[in-house]
Amino acid sequence: MRFLRDCISILLFCSTLLLIVEVATPVDTINTTLSIRDGDTIVSAGGTYELGFFSPGKSKNRYLGIWYGKISVQTAVWVANRESPLNDSSGVVRLTNQGLLVLVNRSGSIIWSSNTSTPARNPVAQLLDSGNLVVKEEGDNNPENSLWQSFEHPGNTLIPGMKIGRNRVTGMDWSLAAWKSLDDPSRGNITGILVPYGYPELVELEDSKVKYRSGPWNGLGFSGMPPLKPNPIYTYEFVFNEKEIFYREQLVNSSMHCRIVLAQNGDIQQLLWIEKTQSWFLYETENINNCARYKLCGANGICSINNSPVCDCLNGFVPRVPRDWERTDWSSGCIRKTALNCSGDGFRKVSGVKLPETRQSWFNKSMSLEECRNTCLKNCSCTAYANMDIRNGGSGCLLWFNDLIDILFQDEKDTIFIRRAASELGNGDSAKVNTKSNAKKRIVVSTVLSTGLVFLGLALVLLLHVWRKQQQKKRNPCRWTRNSCEEAL
Repeated sequence: MRFLRDCISILLFCSTLLLIVEVATPVDTINTTLSIRDGDTIVSAGGTYELGFFSPGKSKNRYLGIWYGKISVQTAVWVANRESPLNDSSGVVRLTNQGLLVLVNRSGSIIWSSNTSTPARNPVAQLLDSGNLVVKEEGDNNPENSLWQSFEHPGNTLIPGMKIGRNRVTGMDWSLAAWKSLDDPSRGNITGILVPYGYPELVELEDSKVKYRSGPWNGLGFSGMPPLKPNPIYTYEFVFNEKEIFYREQLVNSSMHCRIVLAQNGDIQQLLWIEKTQSWFLYETENINNCARYKLCGANGICSINNSPVCDCLNGFVPRVPRDWERTDWSSGCIRKTALNCSGDGFRKVSGVKLPETRQSWFNKSMSLEECRNTCLKNCSCTAYANMDIRNGGSGCLLWFNDLIDILFQDEKDTIFIRRAASELGNGDSAKVNTKSNAKKRIVVSTVLSTGLVFLGLALVLLLHVWRKQQQKKRNPCRWTRNSCEEAL
């Protein structure tokens, strides 16, 4: 009997010990038998991120989200049900046998779910140390095989490893949308996207209208944003191929916390967590100042924040509606002083600018700048050209057609060559077009000049001959009038 009691005691002790170990060990994965209720969380293997329910700011609503697990200020980086908040703590997250994550309320109604389209056999949902929540087949650690992942559905925040851009195969956009307020994570009216038309650039929309654009990628960064330089915090990459277009950053030191936030006012903020002060530090920001506003100076205008007024026409252009410009309404833009005639046009170099909008552009990654120039000259609608990549002396070709939109003077930025009429250019700026025609013209001109010189030479010889005869006649008149001399004798 005593032996039986001892066995039971040992079993109870072992069960308690196993329970303690289970509670003490963070869980980063849920399966079809494990749910997450309000108050429960799962934690990534290294403790960097945590998934559970939270209330932002002063809100009493409950949201399923991901936040940093090792910092004192709860900071959400992703929200599942941002458009469908829970008004109580009854929320439960489950993983279905088909591999769908579902969030249900008190009545069992689904208020949010992942839209996994591929059926699963043995699905699990795992929170990675990157902050990515991934639904996958159990045991399959290939990220390419994931059934669904939170990184493909950003909110207002980009964390290292997240992309902003587009999957060109599926058509899925990876875009940012600002919160309505610090208390409300639902979509505000500011959206950040990577526009895939023409040569890609980042664009910020207010409602459906363009508010700001970054300028195209030039190899060192986006043309209209502060230059990206090597630093000890993060690396960056811009990828543009047949499958996808995206911009992404990666941490150099995984122990640091860094995030990019699209703020409610449209500012793009890069923040670092400082352990010493236990607060977020604004490392970089792209403020949407007056000159950065999209198309402020209209077509063929250029903006300079250091000038007053800030808008002017490009050299060779004049205000389309002068009276409007006198009233500081520059929206009508500028027109050319002298119309282009295509065959005799050339280019003027303009340095230190944010390149124009690339929606109406064409590009070639392998062309030289001279080839780019010649290609533009052959197309009468081409109004400007530039290098795609400004590194190592420049490479690639970017062409613009018709009006040039949203140019901004900036220090240490790109160079663009703008098409001008031949009458506005010096000899060094005139275009090398219609090479065969020009060669023929040069041959004709050379022939005419040569023939003229020959005739001029013959005329000079004839005149010299006549002059010499006249001089000889004066010196010996009898030689020329013999009869007269004989009569005199």
